[in-house]
Amino acid sequence: MAAEWGGKVADASRVFKPSGSGPFPVALILHGCGGKTPFLETYARVAVEAGWAAVVVDSFAPRGISPLRAKLTVCTGTVLHGLKRSADIFAMLAWLEDQPWADAERVFLAGWSHGGWSIMDGYAVGANAARATGIIDADPLKLRTRVKGALLVYPYAAYPSLTSSLGWTGALDDATGPKVFSVIGGKDQVVGWKYPQLALERLRRDGVTVDTLFYPDATHAFDDDRANDPRARYRPDLFARTQDYFAQALVVTSAG
Repeated sequence: MAAEWGGKVADASRVFKPSGSGPFPVALILHGCGGKTPFLETYARVAVEAGWAAVVVDSFAPRGISPLRAKLTVCTGTVLHGLKRSADIFAMLAWLEDQPWADAERVFLAGWSHGGWSIMDGYAVGANAARATGIIDADPLKLRTRVKGALLVYPYAAYPSLTSSLGWTGALDDATGPKVFSVIGGKDQVVGWKYPQLALERLRRDGVTVDTLFYPDATHAFDDDRANDPRARYRPDLFARTQDYFAQALVVTSAG
């Protein structure tokens, strides 16, 4: 069940909240294939400053996936594709319903790399969410009505990602999804820039509102000062700019 799995994921995750009792809108932050890393907590604090609670979601610890195993298996596409991991999103939406500090009707999803893939596949799978994720009560309508915005930072969008081929309509009438904010690096040698752009163009054609921030000189994981991939180059200037972009996205989402 969604709430049961959501509780297990939440126990491994970290919650950040503004002062006061709430309820607060909630940003769910999904890490990349290397696992939950400290730089994501900076983004969580950006959310708190904008008046949102934030949960840095750990998708690996509840599954017994160590950081080393994640790099050897998840990052190579051997286990836990984005579609399967999107179970965590449906589960956390259910878990939020029982949290008195959370406004479960106002959620923002933010995903980096593999986390972005998970968000996109959660929408693309549409009415088949329960079968595809293994969460028998996964509700795709909640994903579309409660989530008000999504940030995709250098998302993986090549095969077997579903967005470019299916879009986000997912046989759910004309429900297309939330407003999308995206960040893409022109020198990303991990996920590239062409596949993410193709996926985002598909969303635009389908009627999803998409805003894109393109950094011509950015590599993959440009905002992670502890990235151990030799193809990554840390850019504190772009990290700061992306934090501002995230904050603006939350403000726009709140106003909308």
